[in-house]
Amino acid sequence: MSDVSSDKAAGKGSGERFSSLGFIMSAIGSAIGLGNLWKFPYITGLYGGAAFVLIFIVCLLIVGMPVLLAEMAIGRAGRGNASSSFRNLASSGRWGFFGFIGVFGSFMITSFYSVIAGWTLHYALNSFTGKLYNGTDYNVQFETFTSGYSPLGWQFLILGLSAWVIARGVSGGIEKFNKVLIPALAVVLLILMGRAMTLPGAGEGIDFFLMPDFSKLTGESVLVALGQAFFSMSVGMGVMITYGSYVQKEQSLGRATVAVTGGNLLYAIIAGLIVFPTTFSFGLEPAQGPGLVFVVLPAAFSAMPLGAAFGGLFFVLLAIAAFTSILSLLEVPVAFAMDRWKWSRVKATAWTAAVCFIVGVPSALSVGGVLSGITIFEKNIFDSLDFVTSNVLLPVGGLVVTLFIGYKSKRAMEEAGLNGPLLKIWVFLLRVIIPPMIVLIFLYSIGVI
Repeated sequence: MSDVSSDKAAGKGSGERFSSLGFIMSAIGSAIGLGNLWKFPYITGLYGGAAFVLIFIVCLLIVGMPVLLAEMAIGRAGRGNASSSFRNLASSGRWGFFGFIGVFGSFMITSFYSVIAGWTLHYALNSFTGKLYNGTDYNVQFETFTSGYSPLGWQFLILGLSAWVIARGVSGGIEKFNKVLIPALAVVLLILMGRAMTLPGAGEGIDFFLMPDFSKLTGESVLVALGQAFFSMSVGMGVMITYGSYVQKEQSLGRATVAVTGGNLLYAIIAGLIVFPTTFSFGLEPAQGPGLVFVVLPAAFSAMPLGAAFGGLFFVLLAIAAFTSILSLLEVPVAFAMDRWKWSRVKATAWTAAVCFIVGVPSALSVGGVLSGITIFEKNIFDSLDFVTSNVLLPVGGLVVTLFIGYKSKRAMEEAGLNGPLLKIWVFLLRVIIPPMIVLIFLYSIGVI
């Protein structure tokens, strides 16, 4: 199928294209989410600090980058949504079904990810106003907030803003806003990093994060680093396939992969240089799990000069990161709806966002709320959705990508633009090394190993 016919089949007009810079900014915005700024610091604290970071970087190079390039190549070669790109390249409905896993996964992730994004906005507002620091038991504050109905309002706001941007199109919406938000994110990160690294006793936190102690490494640490490297690149969920379908032919996918990976890693490192100097400076425990952001760090900000302002900036930082990720996640089912039912972008966005909000309501009300008593396999609704999407759907989606481009589609392989030794190494990784690694991630995630 030619590029022209593919574009027509996918329903993509001239406005559905990224510029070179816009694509890189948008792809970085997708990769930089709460996984970098929230999860990465706390799992680093749990699994040994700098030694874990080094293993994470190695896994990023071996697994994250090759799969990222593969997804972008499938998207640009197939010129369709996350499902139809496979079908366009394979001429088989079965591959289209496998691609639909990414569409479904992105939709479900958006439904509960928007809940967390809403939390960050609530915390940003309460920090700037000082209300967050009226008490000292931040665990009780978090539980009080999530047990009520106000998280629904914040979730609605996040999805409404995301829908407004996406309805404006690829170049006029997603690209335009990422070009503003990603530099803004960098500025806020640098301000917070500068403040954190100049706190009394911050050096201990910097050493913990940057000076490796390999005696702390375990087999579990390696598996967690492998999983984080895979998930932090926004692969396995159809995002980079969808974004890849909007990439100009002149864009070098190899260079874009390096830029996105580098940006992803840089933002994660800076996040660590905010979190660990801050926690060590105030004698707090860095291995606190998810509560590190909403319980531990507010305690640090409360004791810091101008802490309300810096705390507000930190939660704004999280909100921006979450927002740029939601833009990419929501675009996946929107693109599918446009292709599948020939809807306009505005109609597809409105319906997708509305249904996503409705599906997300049980998640919002299950974290201490009225639905917290409902459990699925001993997990509340929120945690169950997180578990199924992160530990089942995404590894399956990633495995489909590696097998498809490694064994099925020569055309997608050529679209990557690699040749010589680089091509051989990439294909070898996709065919031999990465599939068993993804299986390991899957088996570890579901508790088999």
